[in-house]
Amino acid sequence: MSPFYTQAARDPAPEPTREPAAEPGTAYSTADGAPEATATPAPDPLAPGLPEVPAEDAVTGADALRAELTEQSVTAGSIIEQLDAIGITMDETRISLWSVAVVALVIVGIILAARIATRLANNLLRRFTRLSPSQSVLGEKIVAIAVWAFAFFVGVDLLGIDLTALAVFSGAFGLAIGFGLQRTFGNLIAGIILLMDRSIKPGDVIVVADTSGKETFGQIRRIGVRAVSIITRDEKEYLIPNENLMINQVENWSYSSRQVRIQVPVGVSYNADIELAEKLMMEAAKACKRVLDRPPPSVWMTGYGESSVDFIIHCWIVDPEDGVGNIRSEVLKNLWHLLKEHEIEIPFPQRDLNLRDTDEFRQLLAALSQRVERSEH
Repeated sequence: MSPFYTQAARDPAPEPTREPAAEPGTAYSTADGAPEATATPAPDPLAPGLPEVPAEDAVTGADALRAELTEQSVTAGSIIEQLDAIGITMDETRISLWSVAVVALVIVGIILAARIATRLANNLLRRFTRLSPSQSVLGEKIVAIAVWAFAFFVGVDLLGIDLTALAVFSGAFGLAIGFGLQRTFGNLIAGIILLMDRSIKPGDVIVVADTSGKETFGQIRRIGVRAVSIITRDEKEYLIPNENLMINQVENWSYSSRQVRIQVPVGVSYNADIELAEKLMMEAAKACKRVLDRPPPSVWMTGYGESSVDFIIHCWIVDPEDGVGNIRSEVLKNLWHLLKEHEIEIPFPQRDLNLRDTDEFRQLLAALSQRVERSEH
């Protein structure tokens, strides 16, 4: 046996070189064996035999709060798990009883914090600024809008709300808001416009009409988001929408000046001294404390009435919110005493009857005379 054969028999045959097992999604080139990467398709969550993708919670802040409370207390964690187990899943969004409770608590907290912040901001605005009543109200409205907008975004950030979860209801909800709050937003904008142009402001005296159409004057107490509050002398409070005051005619007694002229009609006898009567009317008007000296009162003769010579006393006041009827009453009372003192007659309606001599009238007189004679006997 040759040495070559003997050595070959002793040494075992070398094992063939094995290629590494191909991984899913990897192919090898036939030229040099180098791997060539190919894209692996993503697993289909709806394909049978594959695990389903869990639905995401619409409020991620609730998950963070649940994790914190679970670490603090095992009992609280078990209660939260029970609450979280109760819920519904819409598409890829899950809403549980725990997430609803967290949203309710955060909303209540945000509302309380926004109200407190609004009050504090309004107090600071009044204390450290010197604004007119209309500018103060406008500033308070702007502050309130800014605070509530900030509170809304803070609440969304705290809850970690995924706003895409509301995409199903966004169309119907936006349509409902558009129809339901259209007048509310219109009144809000109208109130801001009224405050900016200062056509009306808190403290102004304007003329309002009640349900029966009777007009009376009232003082503006406040300008709200929806309506203007007006208080009358008989303590009736009217709530008039802002739009009505902006598009309709408004009689404002204190728009550019607070001076208001009051007219008091008076009649004296045809036998009276007109010059003396006018002098007494001036004295009666000047005797009122609320009547201004500048401009002074004046007396106008308006015409010849059926029973009297008619005059009007004009007097000016600067505080119409305190009433105008009491001024008329005081002027007339003062004039009553002055006219009585100077023996000037205050006339009242009188009628003269003219009877024609006819046969029927004679028969009537005869019948009356016979009745009188019978009564005497």
